[in-house]
Parts: sequence; structure tokens; C-alpha cells
Amino acid sequence: MNVIKIKETCLYVKDLEASRAFYHNKLGFEVIGQVKDRHVFFRAGASVLLCFIAAAAKRGATLPPHYGAGQLHLAFEVAKEDYAGWKEKIISLDIPIEQEYDWGRGYLSFYFRDPDEHLLEVVMEGMWER
Repeated sequence: MNVIKIKETCLYVKDLEASRAFYHNKLGFEVIGQVKDRHVFFRAGASVLLCFIAAAAKRGATLPPHYGAGQLHLAFEVAKEDYAGWKEKIISLDIPIEQEYDWGRGYLSFYFRDPDEHLLEVVMEGMWER
């Protein structure tokens, strides 16, 4: 048996509207679910990004409770030919790029932050392939 992929990942945020403005309005991710004062969910390619208010998720009712804090990291994979466009988009939105890194073999990535200071990365497709 093999795992196919990580289907969803979760970030804990302080302000759902700020997260929605960033991930939906700026990055263009489709909103696929929202519960006031609890969470907002986004489609990110074939995956789902879950943004929870930590205190609300910690109370768990229907589903098991979960919680987290601190500056987390995740990466968005884009086609190599779309990488420069994503970089230009982030710059045009006045979102500071903290670093660009050359991983060798023709693969690049760059790092930036969301409103909660989570470290986001855009990576070229194929970087971690076997």
C-alpha cells in the first residue's frame, strides 16, 4: 500500500478575513468552505489548504481537536514555465520575496510570508521527483 499524496494541509491563523484576502483575492485560490470564526478552506491545485482559528479547532466537536502555533512552512508547486509568472505576481502584489534559492539541476524556488508570517514557497514542478 502506498500513500498517493498529502491531500490537505493546515495553517493556524489569527484573522480569517485576512487569510481569505491573501489566499483568495491575491493568490487566486478558490474558496471551497468557510465557517465564521472557525475556518476558511481553499483549493490549491489538486490539494486543499485549510486555515483554522487555532482556538476554535482546539475545541473540536464534530471532528477530533487539533491545534498549532508558530510560523509554519509549506510549498506550492508550479509548472517550470509558470515559475517566473508567479514570481512576478508576488512582486506586483508588493509581497516581499525573502529569498530565491537555486536547488541545482535547473530547479528554483522562492520564499515569502502570509499575513500570519507562515513561510510560503513556490517551487518548480519536478524538484522532488525520484
